[in-house]
Amino acid sequence: MATAYGSDPHSAELRSHRLPAGLRAPFEGRTWRELCHLLLNLPIALLTFTYAIVMFSLGVGLLVTFLGVPILALMLLGARGLGVVERGRARLLLRHDVAAPAPVLRPGDKHGAFAWMGAILKNGDSWRQLLYTVLLLPWSLCTFVISVVVTVNGWVLLTYPLWHWTIPHYSDQPGMQLWSDGDNGFYLDTAFELALASAVGAAFVLTAPWMIRGMAFVDRLMVSGLLGPSQLASRVTELESDRGVVVDTAAADLRRIERDLHDGAQARLVALAMDLGLAKEKLTEDPEAAAKMVDEAHGEVKIALQELRDLARGIHPAILTDRGLGPALSALAARCTVPVKVLVDLTARPAPAIEGIAYFTVSELLQNISKHSQARTAGVDVWRADTRLMLQVTDDGKGGADTSAGSGLAGLAERLDAVDGLLVVDSPVGGPTTVTAELPWRG
Repeated sequence: MATAYGSDPHSAELRSHRLPAGLRAPFEGRTWRELCHLLLNLPIALLTFTYAIVMFSLGVGLLVTFLGVPILALMLLGARGLGVVERGRARLLLRHDVAAPAPVLRPGDKHGAFAWMGAILKNGDSWRQLLYTVLLLPWSLCTFVISVVVTVNGWVLLTYPLWHWTIPHYSDQPGMQLWSDGDNGFYLDTAFELALASAVGAAFVLTAPWMIRGMAFVDRLMVSGLLGPSQLASRVTELESDRGVVVDTAAADLRRIERDLHDGAQARLVALAMDLGLAKEKLTEDPEAAAKMVDEAHGEVKIALQELRDLARGIHPAILTDRGLGPALSALAARCTVPVKVLVDLTARPAPAIEGIAYFTVSELLQNISKHSQARTAGVDVWRADTRLMLQVTDDGKGGADTSAGSGLAGLAERLDAVDGLLVVDSPVGGPTTVTAELPWRG
């Protein structure tokens, strides 16, 4: 059913977006939210600056007594509380979401008043938040003055032709006075002067949003740099998460190896031992039956050896260690149920750990192609890009692969992320599928 243009709820937005960005900016909600943030900077800065200076002076002055230490600790606690308020204000008005710093006391740390005071006084995040309360005042003076002067003067001059008649009506001067030397002055009262004032006001109105956005960008940098977690703390958290993924992966691999040994080669060797025991008992009574049982046991030994070779290949294939990634991937491709073209363009070998991760990544992707893709052909490309090892596995199957939670690709992405790698899946329904993996070289 056709919708009338005027009744379309999105028509007004579509019409407004036909205007250039410079003409839309003065009327966009973003401009007014950021202006509100800049105007609020000054009253908030006056309160926070006063709090910081008074508490710091009092705490330092009383350091000769024991009272100075708890006062400084309370000062930092208050700065962290102000940081919560400022992050909320940035989230609401600047649409800038910054994570909170790590708590002062971590799980496992000692608790108590003295432990807490020592921890907060040594906490760098707390001192950075205190620095924000001090730096905000000079910056807010600058942003407040510029925002008010440019915005107010712009709209006053732009609309001056609409309200200039009120000046001679309610006062004894012909128009807006620009300057005066006591006896004489210059007034905006002619049609040309009105038009010129409106043009200058329009220039201010069109320029003000970009000045506001530039100052708001600096505000975002201050909030991120001083009120959020430090880069070091973020990196530590990321490494702790990656370590957890690596530990879980290693535990899962150990369970898989144990299961494969128990259900495969171990069970077959136990049965072999029993068969050989029976053959030994029949050796003198029924040599033919004993020979037949030994022959069957010989076949079981071959199967057990093959299973052990497959298990060893799953842990770390010998061909990968001896000959490198190219031959190892070619051997993988030969075992795939789909014809696979392998192209490896490497002039050197990466670190053994990275080489192993690359091998098992391709192995799992080729297994997915064999089991799920319904592809006719596939390809594996490996190359080096600066300090990164790049893998790309493609197939012409039915597509629809994704990294949603619980899938094999999701687990693969987590493994790569644990070593600062990346997995990108492009698999529209109907195919083709392209999976690109990126790993650090670390050669």
